[in-house]
Amino acid sequence: MGIELRGVTKRVGAVTHIKETSLTLEAGHFNVLLGETGSGKTSLIKLMAGLDPVASGAILMDGRDVTRLSPQQRNISLVHQFFVNYPHMTVFDNIASPLRVAGMAKSEIQGRVEEAARLLQLTPMLNRRPQELSGGQQQRTALARAIVKESRAVFLDEPLANLDYKLREELRDQLPDLFAGRGAVVVYATSEPEEALLLGGRTALMHDGRVVQFGPTAEIYRRPANLTAARVFSNPPINSAPVVKQGSEVRLGDTVRWTATGAAAGLADGTYTVAIRPDNVLPFPGHGASVAMRGRVLVTELSGSESSAHFALGAQNWVSLAPGVHPYEVGEDHTFYMDPAKCFYFGADGALVA
Repeated sequence: MGIELRGVTKRVGAVTHIKETSLTLEAGHFNVLLGETGSGKTSLIKLMAGLDPVASGAILMDGRDVTRLSPQQRNISLVHQFFVNYPHMTVFDNIASPLRVAGMAKSEIQGRVEEAARLLQLTPMLNRRPQELSGGQQQRTALARAIVKESRAVFLDEPLANLDYKLREELRDQLPDLFAGRGAVVVYATSEPEEALLLGGRTALMHDGRVVQFGPTAEIYRRPANLTAARVFSNPPINSAPVVKQGSEVRLGDTVRWTATGAAAGLADGTYTVAIRPDNVLPFPGHGASVAMRGRVLVTELSGSESSAHFALGAQNWVSLAPGVHPYEVGEDHTFYMDPAKCFYFGADGALVA
């Protein structure tokens, strides 16, 4: 089972929201759409779900052309980031609603709803109405409705975005198990790289209405195909700067130098763009972080057990993300240490070269 997009585009007036896209999404694992707000994730989901018409191209489900079919004819489920439940119905009736529309027998509806409620810990709430539920319970109800329908495709459009941190973590852990073995194509949209990594499966990196890379999630995180993909799959933003390679030496500005190793050692002399994720730029040396760079601290943030510092390095603003609490002073110079083995090198066309 799968969904195949063949040269699909979406236009609204003269504006192209989805540029020509070909993609195959399979059942059996999560298919993640990762990109910042406005990158085209929701637009692509609406095309696959049949909510918006395609301007060109075709959409196939299990080999059948469904380009002109309605959402009902495609047999899909859609869960938004906002809680979409019928306020006048009980939780039981909300979950059962697609089964009743399908004309399923009452006894089978009872069994399916009870099973979905058990999976999502909603059994004690089945006689309540949505306004009597917490935000997390309302979203669980929407997820239960998607599960109980046993759709051919389930689209989850940032379904955890409006939940608190603890609930997000809890449901994120449960989601792969909830949909495992159901035979549906599951498509999950998120703007958070960490969420994509936690869900695993396969990820399509989206930017400006286009898929810039698609493949096994861990693989494309470790080896982004181009600078745009590296930027999409990094939070905080990946650090990047022009460098010059000459012989075995790489120069960043006038003060930062290191010896090219690994694949970078084989690059021809010339100008490249180097990029490195913030967690490989630390306020202390060690564990490979050996190349010193001194910059003026612009902004500092403390988040849980991590400290981040934005600092000026020449004409660029860089970010360090380090475990622990570090005493940065805004406006003061501080020495940071980069791990050159974790650098990506991109050519003039933006493609990864080392």
